[in-house]
Amino acid sequence: MAKVISTLFISADGVAEIDPDWHFPYFDENMGRAVSEDYDTADVLFIGRETYDSFAGAWPDREAAGGEDAPMAKHLGDVRKVVVSRQPLEFTWRNSELLDGELVEAVTALKADPGVRGILIPGSISVVQQLLAAGLVDELRLLVHPVAARKGRKLFDEGDAPYHLRVIATEAFPTGVLRVIYAPTAAPAKVGYDEIKGQVPEGK
Repeated sequence: MAKVISTLFISADGVAEIDPDWHFPYFDENMGRAVSEDYDTADVLFIGRETYDSFAGAWPDREAAGGEDAPMAKHLGDVRKVVVSRQPLEFTWRNSELLDGELVEAVTALKADPGVRGILIPGSISVVQQLLAAGLVDELRLLVHPVAARKGRKLFDEGDAPYHLRVIATEAFPTGVLRVIYAPTAAPAKVGYDEIKGQVPEGK
């Protein structure tokens, strides 16, 4: 089964709708390496309409310009891109296609496709939220910025049950950014105060 990996820039207070004012000052070679590693996991990009419009409005021109980020731009152009949209789209960026069918069913089929190595979801908060709720996200790869954004859309929406996560890997960058890779996991056994009171420091 192909893995579904979500990769997001996120603030310390959980905002995943990035603002260049708090994001760009923390982007360094370490973050660039982490982003490259994330993209190397997949041969399919699964993205929402807004993320697609942002990418398609920038990366083709960067590839054509031939600057420092042209190799990354070429990679993004070459990879298969599946776009989630309720409206028909006319694609100008190569290797782009509209999601065929319902979101959960389409991702389930992609995960089971033997020709698919991995599926990466960059940004695309609403898509990630829906797939988390459906239990289809295998990893959350978060680059946590040392800033409280205080406005913008958060990754985790309100719901009836918590998402429990286990930590796969962590890394601290000199900028203060934390790279944390989580995988969903089962909830721990229920514990009440009587079970943990022995861990309270004496005299407190």
